[in-house]
Amino acid sequence: MSTLKQPTPDELDALSERPWTKAELLAARPLPLAKRLRMRLTLTQEEFAARYGIPLGTLRDWEQGRTEPDATAKAYLKVIAAEPDAVAGALAGKTAA
Repeated sequence: MSTLKQPTPDELDALSERPWTKAELLAARPLPLAKRLRMRLTLTQEEFAARYGIPLGTLRDWEQGRTEPDATAKAYLKVIAAEPDAVAGALAGKTAA
C-alpha cells in the first residue's frame, strides 16, 4: 500500500484552482477544531483569543497542530461553537436580558 505525501504550499495553491481528487481529499488533514471554529466566526487569531480568554500562543499551537486542547479546552471550544455570543457576553460580564 502506498502512502500519499502532504502537498507543499505551492501544490495547495494549484489544488485550489481545480477540484480535488478522491485520493487528495483522503490525504488532506482536517483543520483543527479551534481553527475551524475561529474561521466560522470570521475572527482573527488575536480577536478570537481576546474574546474567549485563550492565550494567543496556545491558540496558535492548537491551530498549527503543535499541541492539542485537553479535554476541558475541547469542551470549552464546543460551548463556544454552540453559543459564541453567550460565551463572549458572559466573559465580558454581560447578563442576558
